[in-house]
Amino acid sequence: MSTLRRRIFGTSADSTPTSSGTSTPTLTAPEDYSIVPSKQLEKLTKKSERPKGRKRRNAWIFGMGGLFGVAAAAFFAGNQELIDLKALADVNLDSILDVLPAGLVKDAQDMQKHERDAINYDSFSVGLHAKAEGVQATHPVIMIPGVISTGLESWGTDDQSRQFFRKRLWGSWSMMRALLTDKALWKKHIMLDKDTGLDPPGIKLRAAQGFDAADFFITGYWIWNKILENLATIGYDPQNAFTAAYDWRLAYQHYEVRDQYFTRLKNHIELAARISNKKVTLLSHSMGGQVLYYFLHWVEAEGYGNGGPGWVDAFVDSWINISGCMLGALKGLPAVLSGEMRDTAQLNSFAVYGLEKFMSRSERAEIFRAMPGIASMLPIGGDIIWGNSTWAPDDRPGQNVTFGNFISFREANSTHSPGNLTVGNALPYLFKNTDTWFKDMTQRSYSTGVAHTRKVVEDNQLIPAKWINPLETRLPLAPHLKIYCFYGHGKPTERAYFYREDQDPTSNLNVTIDTTLTEGEVDRGVVMGEGDGTVSLLSMGYMCNKGWKIKRYNPAGVQIKVVEMAHEPDRFNPRGGPNTGDHVDILGRSSLNDLILKVAGGRGELIEESIHSNIREYSDRIQLHDENDQ
Repeated sequence: MSTLRRRIFGTSADSTPTSSGTSTPTLTAPEDYSIVPSKQLEKLTKKSERPKGRKRRNAWIFGMGGLFGVAAAAFFAGNQELIDLKALADVNLDSILDVLPAGLVKDAQDMQKHERDAINYDSFSVGLHAKAEGVQATHPVIMIPGVISTGLESWGTDDQSRQFFRKRLWGSWSMMRALLTDKALWKKHIMLDKDTGLDPPGIKLRAAQGFDAADFFITGYWIWNKILENLATIGYDPQNAFTAAYDWRLAYQHYEVRDQYFTRLKNHIELAARISNKKVTLLSHSMGGQVLYYFLHWVEAEGYGNGGPGWVDAFVDSWINISGCMLGALKGLPAVLSGEMRDTAQLNSFAVYGLEKFMSRSERAEIFRAMPGIASMLPIGGDIIWGNSTWAPDDRPGQNVTFGNFISFREANSTHSPGNLTVGNALPYLFKNTDTWFKDMTQRSYSTGVAHTRKVVEDNQLIPAKWINPLETRLPLAPHLKIYCFYGHGKPTERAYFYREDQDPTSNLNVTIDTTLTEGEVDRGVVMGEGDGTVSLLSMGYMCNKGWKIKRYNPAGVQIKVVEMAHEPDRFNPRGGPNTGDHVDILGRSSLNDLILKVAGGRGELIEESIHSNIREYSDRIQLHDENDQ
């Protein structure tokens, strides 16, 4: 193992850390020189001049790809009987590294150094600065993570599950090992029952609990860790800070049916408020914002949380909504329609071949569909929010392709390729091209429409399927509640797609992204818009900047404050550094951590709104008012 450490982390006694930048070698003697032909020298010179920013930003992807490559190699062999994947269970990391190219190992070493620097260069510094300014732990903090970031561990004791007992089948190296050794069994564990939406017979996966549930996705890849570090610096610990982890695969109503999640969250909030004699600060990220919005309805509703209309005002001081996909994530639709999104559509042909052999588009679509929680992020608001066939509110001057055509077909010649589809048309098209159980589960669990009158909004307060949708329901009647919307912007984000019929005879899907099309704003079939790389600016920003200023959606006048953070990544940092606006990496952003500490420390009044994008201009183009709403 000492050899392993030296190869990966450079920890030998006589070694010094390798610099991440380009350095000039020191030549101490003539024999250090070598004669190189002029053509080769020209190639080397050009190679050294290539920009390295993209490589460094994608270093983590390359590292993960190396692991998937072990499995892909088996498929590339063409005959799976030549390789016993189950035998890989006993292969240790040393033996894998021994056969990897030296260049790949060095890249991993450089990646580890940069990742370590990214974690350590400002660890605790934001908290120390806030502490020096008198900010200290005040309101109890409860954190609600986003989709995918919570680890899922097996508690099943049947024969098929004992080998995984208390191992994470999502969010750890155990997941990778299970994928490599028995993909079919891993899929059986990770997918929910298609009829009930709950655990399949004999399978029992549960969300990991405590801070370990979401501080790191896998070793070295932090998610909430920086926020925890800085909260701890001003006085938070497990007595006044909690993580409300959940099984994000479930439809929201099943959180309570299977795990009593909302009841437990309500009890946590009440207990924390009574012990501290302070209202609670709720901190959500991404899909966690939707989960929390659903909870704010559940907790007050008679027959559900039974808290009554005054519960939120009595127990909740503030809601910090980080990168909340309040109107859905557009990339969720192609994920369940064809098992792909930009991340896979824009891979090169060799990488696509390897990925398809390891886990095909059909398999990926099957897995996404069997996680009803993913469907909660289908786009909300239809054509009113996302535009029609000729116009969209976030279309830019001189743009050749309107974002309103959400899914387009260049060859409209069948029921599978009907032409251009808006968001409003795309959802029925999705349900037509998926199984009946998926359509029934999704429509029974979620609603994506718009309520145009106060009466309809109030009536919807009693319908659980509406509780996810801020355009059909209202904020709590909590005049003392404060909502802070913090999100990144300025990073290209999926906004629309070009599709074609799937001609692959081995596929059971009808359509696929048209990766042959690259023209103008279209890059391999994907049209990019504004956002944080994952969620569109409209989804994160509309309700915060405009929607919740409409009285029927916010009759109590809850205070909303918005701080946008431009995506200004450090090109030499794989996670973007202290000024990233990326959807996940923003959790480590220095300015975001500072804002969180101010709110939790009872100094939220010091925060000033900061809006730099065109979100208000886009929002003003969306008309939701009626004559009774002024």
